[in-house]
Amino acid sequence: MATRIRMQRKGRKNYAFYAIVVADQRAPRDGKFIEKIGTYNPNTNPATVDLDFDRALDWVMKGAQPSDTVRSILSRQGVYMKKHLLGGVAKGAFDEATAEARFESWLKNKQSGLESIKEAEKEAAEKEAQERVAAEKKANEEKAAAIAEKIAEEEAAAKAEQEAKEAAEKEKAAESSDENDAPKAE
Repeated sequence: MATRIRMQRKGRKNYAFYAIVVADQRAPRDGKFIEKIGTYNPNTNPATVDLDFDRALDWVMKGAQPSDTVRSILSRQGVYMKKHLLGGVAKGAFDEATAEARFESWLKNKQSGLESIKEAEKEAAEKEAQERVAAEKKANEEKAAAIAEKIAEEEAAAKAEQEAKEAAEKEKAAESSDENDAPKAE
């Protein structure tokens, strides 16, 4: 029986996540499987992989063939690095303690690389947020200046209208006083 390590689709429409399973290659994609060894969620940033490392290594050592996507996931998780080092131990190139030390250093290097990428993404997001806040403040200041200018124009127009009314009232009062002051011709 030829076994494959492949992904089995789960989730809902437009939000798929996958179970990483070991199955007979003749079984349907979402059908019967031998063992579930992990999950893969591509919807998060970065993608979330939850893998039973020991079981995955055991199946790879037994000869189970992974699909292309699962091969890249296993490679990123270090399963193939560990298999390579265990092959070196079997050939007598180095002992098991050296292999474990090499794997730990590789894993530490990989983790620091991922952390630096996450840190860079976080800094970029913070910078973008600060730029958005600054742009919004500038837009708000421009709106406030435009509103203040409009209010000043309205106040000036209202003041001019008030002055015109007062002038008209004074003129009317002056005309009526001129009429009262003028002698009446009989």
